[in-house]
Amino acid sequence: MAARRPRTAPEHESDDDSYEVLDLTEYARRHHWWNRLFGRNSGPIVEKYSVATQIVMGGVTGWCAGFLFQKVGKLAATAVGGGFLLLQIASHSGYVQVDWKRVEKDVNKAKKQLKKRANKAAPEINTLIEESTEFIKQNIVVSSGFVGGFLLGLAS
Repeated sequence: MAARRPRTAPEHESDDDSYEVLDLTEYARRHHWWNRLFGRNSGPIVEKYSVATQIVMGGVTGWCAGFLFQKVGKLAATAVGGGFLLLQIASHSGYVQVDWKRVEKDVNKAKKQLKKRANKAAPEINTLIEESTEFIKQNIVVSSGFVGGFLLGLAS
């Protein structure tokens, strides 16, 4: 029976060569992929829960919101459409007389007021958009799960 000799590390030509050992798990913990895409401000949710948990939480809340949005939207559309239908039937039957010139005048007046208010509200809207963008950047995984769930909720 032949005896085995323990393997020894091959000798290098010089001992000056030194290599740095890179621990990829530690690197991955410190450098998330979304940090490179969306900046260093990863939100608190990112550090508390796993990615799968975040996607599930976002997906479930998104599905609930989408489902409710769909149901409320259908109800609102039915109410508005039914109201217009009843108004037209009443108008054609002679129960209601509509002064269309007055309606046109009121609509034009409302348009002018909306234009004035829209110019004043622009900074508030910009601030809201910036805050929303920052929130989405900080919680990108939950936000993407929410969007997916919302679309599924609308479809169901």
